Amino acid sequence: MPRQCFGTSHVPLSPAVRAGDFVYVSGQVPVDGNGVVVKGGIIEQTEQVLDNVAATLSLAGCTMDDIVKTTVILEDARDFGAFNAVYARYFPDNPPARTTVESRLMIDIRIEIEAVAYKPLRA
Repeated sequence: MPRQCFGTSHVPLSPAVRAGDFVYVSGQVPVDGNGVVVKGGIIEQTEQVLDNVAATLSLAGCTMDDIVKTTVILEDARDFGAFNAVYARYFPDNPPARTTVESRLMIDIRIEIEAVAYKPLRA
């Protein structure tokens, strides 16, 4: 089965790509529907990023429950506790595998999250 791309972006990437039973979500950043970085700190930015992950997944027919792995990039490791509290609200049961790292990000934001979802295609 050929890969399917979902969504559009102002940069050269697909927000989501289905390859077989897996859906790969490109790194989501804390921007609203107008492409503006949300105001606030790590709590508000984490909420926006996870809402963006959910919206991107929906383009490919998936939900947050389908996520099997996330990669989280924090601009400052000192934000981990607050980030983790928000993240736990979005994944209250059986959370996905996760890698969390600290790194400088491409724009002036505090967090970026990419995800991999697993949802078998119907025959």
